[in-house]
Formats: sequence, structure tokens, C-alpha cells
Amino acid sequence: MWKEFKKFAMKGNIIDLAIGVVIGGAFGKIVTSLVNDIIMPLVGLLLGKVDFSNLFIALGDGEFQTIKEAEAAGISTLNYGLFINNIIDFLIIAFSIFFVIRQLNRFTKKEEQKEVVPTSKSCLYCYTDIPIKATRCPHCTSDLGEEIDLHLKEEA
Repeated sequence: MWKEFKKFAMKGNIIDLAIGVVIGGAFGKIVTSLVNDIIMPLVGLLLGKVDFSNLFIALGDGEFQTIKEAEAAGISTLNYGLFINNIIDFLIIAFSIFFVIRQLNRFTKKEEQKEVVPTSKSCLYCYTDIPIKATRCPHCTSDLGEEIDLHLKEEA
């Protein structure tokens, strides 16, 4: 069982996944800092000096200026400002990942787009695959001549 687990754990996909999770976690911290420390203060400033991280509804008696004050008093809160921060955080991460995957797909598509030269064609009469240079079908003995070339142009 240990050998089987070791073989599973050492597969390339598992190692790639582990690296992706570690890098993703670090990337998430960077984006969270970007949202909390740069974007949201600017958005708050544009909307009249609103601090989104401190927008909440107290679910109890009393007036509180911050979430910490409400928590210290033992009052539950609905932290909708933090929820807004997390939505913006998610959107930035999703857009960043979309952008990276899009660029990676561009690179891989260029490698895959090598021109494929056909080596066979289909007989117009019996629909079997025959060599591209054949002028007569070896299966039904039909004369293909120029008719197959016209048919290929119509399909394209």
C-alpha cells in the first residue's frame, strides 16, 4: 500500500497541483492586500470617505462605531462591508486567473496550429478512405479524377 501511495503522490499531476495550490495561496494574499489596502480605500474615498471594512449592522442593542467594539460588547454583527470586500477580491482573482489561462492557451495554440497535411481522402461513391493521390478507388474502382478535387473544395 505504501508503494502504491508513493507512486500516486509522485505523479506529475499531483506535484503540479501542489505547486498550484501553494502559488495560488500566495497570489490570493497579494490580491487580498491589493483589494483591502489599495482599491477599497480609493473606492471609499470616491464614495465619500466610506470605509467598507467597517460597514456592519449590529444585531443587538447599542450603538457601535466599529466591528471590534460590537464584538467586545458580545453583540453579533452582519459584516456586509467585509462581504463587499470579499466579492471584489474574488472578482479580481477570477479575472487574473482568466487572463493567465488565456495567455497560456495562446501559447499552446500556436504550437498546436501547425499545418496538418491530409494524407487521405474519401471516395465520392463508396465513402472509404483512400490515399490523397489516388485517381481510382481501390474498393469500388470508380474513376475519381477531378470530381474528388471539386468535392473537397465544396467541403472547405
